[in-house]
Amino acid sequence: MQYRRLGRSGLQVSALSFGSWVNFGNQTDTRGAIEILAAARDGGINFLDNAEGYAKGESERIMGEALKRLGWQRNRFVITTKFFSGLGSGPNEGRTLNRKYLLNAIDGSLGRLGLDHVDVAYAHRPDPHTPIEETVWAFHDIISRGKALYWGTSEWSADEIRAAWDIAERHHLHKPVTEQPQYSLLHRSRVETEYARLCEDIGLGLTTWSPLASGLLSGKYLDGVPAGSRAAVNGGDRLQQRIANPALTQGLRALATIAADLQTTLPQLSLAWILRNPRVSTVITGATAVAQLQENLGALAVVPKLDAPVLTRIDEALAGLIG
Repeated sequence: MQYRRLGRSGLQVSALSFGSWVNFGNQTDTRGAIEILAAARDGGINFLDNAEGYAKGESERIMGEALKRLGWQRNRFVITTKFFSGLGSGPNEGRTLNRKYLLNAIDGSLGRLGLDHVDVAYAHRPDPHTPIEETVWAFHDIISRGKALYWGTSEWSADEIRAAWDIAERHHLHKPVTEQPQYSLLHRSRVETEYARLCEDIGLGLTTWSPLASGLLSGKYLDGVPAGSRAAVNGGDRLQQRIANPALTQGLRALATIAADLQTTLPQLSLAWILRNPRVSTVITGATAVAQLQENLGALAVVPKLDAPVLTRIDEALAGLIG
């Protein structure tokens, strides 16, 4: 496993990480979580991503119980959670980043995870109704109280991140050190264009999610929608429309050919392509089975194969399909 700094912070995170979105509490119970997390640790993964809103808090509870049964030393893993959606229906119980919500939410997450602190606490989405200064102060206080070590954002615009950073700089507060954006072969512009200046100027780290584009880059939809897949269960019309796009199918088949030429798989090729980006601190992967996680780990060996001619072939295969 390769370890990278989280932006300009000193925190070392595994280049490939594990996220519990979609699986824990929906497809995976505590027993399955124990097996997957044990395999993740054996593969060198130390970064575990979660969120208050995943499975309405159940994902955090399952991860916490699995970590307890595994008996891991706290200093061996980096655990994160995210706040915005909330678990209640009251005006200060979700869909906000106000101080009251955040200071209550961190306590709830720590209780479900069975921890006294998380390593990174994220603002899961921007909140246009709360002053950014209030949100920055709240995350600063969460860190000052020892309930988190670092904080970051997820799916914030570059302008919003810069505003938060400037407020923290002006008032000598803890600054956001990382952003968690969507990034894949099919979804590139935000990471490669919008955030480029922030990565350079303030050392913003990137913990990217959806590396397989909701399963499109797994190859499992090349011949339709398998029963039990995400598209069949909760993919929605948008994902199914993309699957039905003949141009996308043609591009994915071309990618699969490139992967075969490199003696690897389409998922490993897709993950390796992200790993080659030096601005990415960690690539968050998901898995519902140990075999799937182990295949993801194989992407590390593919990175050296991605020379200039291969990268050109990849871009040509996806011409007109990249967002």
